[in-house]
Amino acid sequence: MPVKKGDREKIILGIDPGTRILGFGVVRLSDGKAEFVDMGVVNLKNEKDHFLILKRIMREITAIIEKYLPDELAIEAPFYGKNAQVMLKLGRAQGVAVSAALLKDIPVFEYPPRSVKIAITGRGEASKEQVASIVQNLLKIDFPQEYLDATDALAIAMCHYFNQMSPIPRKSRKNSWSDYIKNHPEKVKN
Repeated sequence: MPVKKGDREKIILGIDPGTRILGFGVVRLSDGKAEFVDMGVVNLKNEKDHFLILKRIMREITAIIEKYLPDELAIEAPFYGKNAQVMLKLGRAQGVAVSAALLKDIPVFEYPPRSVKIAITGRGEASKEQVASIVQNLLKIDFPQEYLDATDALAIAMCHYFNQMSPIPRKSRKNSWSDYIKNHPEKVKN
């Protein structure tokens, strides 16, 4: 069932991109609280042609967007691995998911995997199971372990929610300490 947006409501779609399993999670923000809407996985393991995988990702993400009408998309940034081919394919999958959102004029926010884990668990080295457990507690839901890619997607959406709720503006958090000192000279003692 499609989600209807209220005046003080925002829908965030979280995506954990992948070329074998792609996870998605949808949360609704209402009156400063996050609530679970849906989650799932797109199983791409049976597709053999990489370009057909990308086509399917575009089709599936577009359908999810049309169903839930998200206001924003939060997506996990590709991480640097040892295999350049895997990273290239993952980057393409992410690019297709981002394109699906941009074609619908949905703003996109990207978060590195470590930042998501820190936002959810407080530890950048947390396991998928630890992230899933905390997401279950945060959203007061229960789901089977085979949905770890979907819980990662929910974690990405929740990370975005936490970033929006932070009293420190997002732009300020991206800057370096030298930028902070330059912008706040009164804080420096000589």
